[in-house]
Amino acid sequence: MFTSRLKEVQTTVQVALDAAVARQPEGPLRAPMHYALQGGKRLRAFLAIESAAIFGIPEAQVMPAAAAVEALHAYSLVHDDLPCMDDDDLRRGQPTVHVKWDEATAVLTGDVLQTLAFELCADPVLGPAERRIALSLALAKASGAAGMGHGQALDIAAESATDPLSLSQITALQAGKTGALISFASRTGAILAGEDEGPLSDFADAVGLAFQIHDDILDVTGCEKAAGKRVGKDAEAGKATFVSLLGLAGAQLREGELIEQAIDALSPYGEEAENLRAAARFVISREM
Repeated sequence: MFTSRLKEVQTTVQVALDAAVARQPEGPLRAPMHYALQGGKRLRAFLAIESAAIFGIPEAQVMPAAAAVEALHAYSLVHDDLPCMDDDDLRRGQPTVHVKWDEATAVLTGDVLQTLAFELCADPVLGPAERRIALSLALAKASGAAGMGHGQALDIAAESATDPLSLSQITALQAGKTGALISFASRTGAILAGEDEGPLSDFADAVGLAFQIHDDILDVTGCEKAAGKRVGKDAEAGKATFVSLLGLAGAQLREGELIEQAIDALSPYGEEAENLRAAARFVISREM
C-alpha cells in the first residue's frame, strides 16, 4: 500500500512542479529547471502531504507546500553537485546540471529553484496569510544558516579537517544538511493547521538521522544503477561516516532504533499516521 501511495504522490507532485515551471517566463533557465526537478523519491513531499492529512487538510490544499520542499531540495542537489562542492557528475541516474549545461547555468538554476520554493509557499491555496507566513519562515530556517546551509558548510569544512569528525559532530552536521528539510516537511501539516508541532518534530528528528545513516550504508553496500548517483565516494575521500564510526552492523542497528523512536512519536495520532509510519520504515529499506 505504501509503495502505491508513494507513486501517486510522485505523479501528482511532478505535475505540480511541471506546472510551476511552465508558469515561469520563457528563457534559458526553464529547461534546466524542468530537468533538475525530474525524478527522485519525493519522500519530503510525501511527508508534507501525509502530515497534513493527519489534521484533515486535503492533498490539493497542501500540494504547493509539497512542491515547495521538493523545489528547495532540488536546488540543494544542483548546487551540491557543483565542482566547488561535492563535484558529482551523476544525479538521479542522469548527468548533473552543470555537466549537461555548464557551471553558471547550474548556479542560476539552483538560485531560481530556491526562489520558486518560496513562491509556492505564498500560494493562497495553502490557507490564511498567517499560515503561509509561518510556513515560509519555517522553510527559510530549515534551509538557511541554521539548517541545511549550515550543515553543508560543516560538511565542506570536514573534508579539509586534520582529524575525522566524531559521532556527535557528524550527527550535528547531518541534522542540518539532511534533517532540517525533512523536519520542515514533516511539520508542514501542523504548521498549516496551527497545531502543536512537537510530536511531528520528534518523528522528523529520528527519521532524518536514520535517513542519513542509511545513505552512508548505501554508499558502502549500494550500486550506482539503483542509487542513481556515484557510490563509494566517502570511503575514497576518507570521510568519517556513520558506517566508518559505528561499523556496518552498528549503523544498521542504530537506524533501526531510530525508526522505532519515530514510530513511537506518532502515537498521539493513532491510525491517521499509518502512512507516516510506513514512510519511516521505507527510509531504511530503500535502495536509493
